Amino acid sequence: MRSAGWLLVGSWACVGAGRAAAQAAPAERRLTLADAVYLAAQAAPAVEAATYRVDEAEARVRETRADLLPAVTATAGYVNRSATLASTGFSFPPGLPFSLPALIGPYDNVDGRLRVSQTLFDYANWRHLEAAHVGVEGSAAERAASVQTATRAAAAAYLRAVRTASLLGARQADADIAAELVSLAEAQLQAGVSAPLDVTRARTQLAAARAALIVARNQRQKADIDLALALGADPGTTYVLADTLTGDLGASAASADTARALPLALARRPDLLAEESRGRHADIERGAILAERLPRLDLAADFGPNGRTPENTLNTRTIALQVTIPFLDGFRRSARSAEQAATAHESGVRSRELRRQIAAQVRAALLDIASGAEEHEVAAQRLALAAEELSEARERFASGVAGNIELINAQASLNQARDAEIDARYTTAAAQVSLAYATGVADTVH
Repeated sequence: MRSAGWLLVGSWACVGAGRAAAQAAPAERRLTLADAVYLAAQAAPAVEAATYRVDEAEARVRETRADLLPAVTATAGYVNRSATLASTGFSFPPGLPFSLPALIGPYDNVDGRLRVSQTLFDYANWRHLEAAHVGVEGSAAERAASVQTATRAAAAAYLRAVRTASLLGARQADADIAAELVSLAEAQLQAGVSAPLDVTRARTQLAAARAALIVARNQRQKADIDLALALGADPGTTYVLADTLTGDLGASAASADTARALPLALARRPDLLAEESRGRHADIERGAILAERLPRLDLAADFGPNGRTPENTLNTRTIALQVTIPFLDGFRRSARSAEQAATAHESGVRSRELRRQIAAQVRAALLDIASGAEEHEVAAQRLALAAEELSEARERFASGVAGNIELINAQASLNQARDAEIDARYTTAAAQVSLAYATGVADTVH
């Protein structure tokens, strides 16, 4: 009975451990490159923060517009007051036939006011409002730039993950070949046509292949972590990659023609649009500051009951038209105007430099695409030759014509050829992503 009880406890512990392991197991998700780009454009932390900055800019527009809209306030109050005539400035000459008390009151006063004010003319504020609208455009362009950066990072992380998956497959194939060569060397040794040294070499090669497989598996798992961070997801997520390093991976709406790609980049790059918006914002703000020297016209009115008690109040009103003409503010406007002028000039310098950088990025990406295609063609030929070399070396070893040193060398050549072919395909795909970013269409990568 006691042993049965312990067996029951052990079984429940195993079940509990299994459930805990299932709960702790990382989530698994199938993902394409287009999915990764879409998720980054929607949920990347940088994009989310940039979205809030657009909301802030729109709120500043409403805040600036408020100075041009009517303002309405209502007040009500009750006062019990006493005062001295002397404190109010009243004095009477001596010898008058009457006398007034030195203290007046206390007396009550009830007052209710409804006040309305409206700016009739304020050109400076209209210019400030125009600048605020340009600020919204700039914030939207900055958000678009964040989208481009986030999608580029996500696409690059996805390509690295696909590359590590391809390398993991290559290392698995290497290990399988090494295991076959060990079996072949052992068979040759038993047949008496091979030396023990050949078996030792084959086993050494198998151990090296297994070690490389462990490293490749670790790199594959770390690539998932980097991909999750780029997507703003849980780092424990495991991704099942739906794409492979094919020739069209990383394609986008970008043109591979320099004559078409460069004008597209200059028209679409959101970071350039954001910088130009900053320059326009500074110019408009400078004009608004200069317009603050113009007169301002305001209208104000109030209406409400006033009296000693609520029962005996009378309605009173005030209407005022006010003109404000600024003359001197300690040269503060001049300093603010100079600051905005310097900001506009600085933005112009950055815009010119950014145009040069965009042109360089487009040309560099196109060069990488062209060279990547050539590298892939050469790597594919090298891979085919390396596979043929391994086949011939296996036949020579199996027939007892040569030792397995040629076979091991051929296997090493095949490993290097596989890696070169994978790297060539990765380089081409990464160059296509770089071209998409350079032309401002990284969110169309697929």
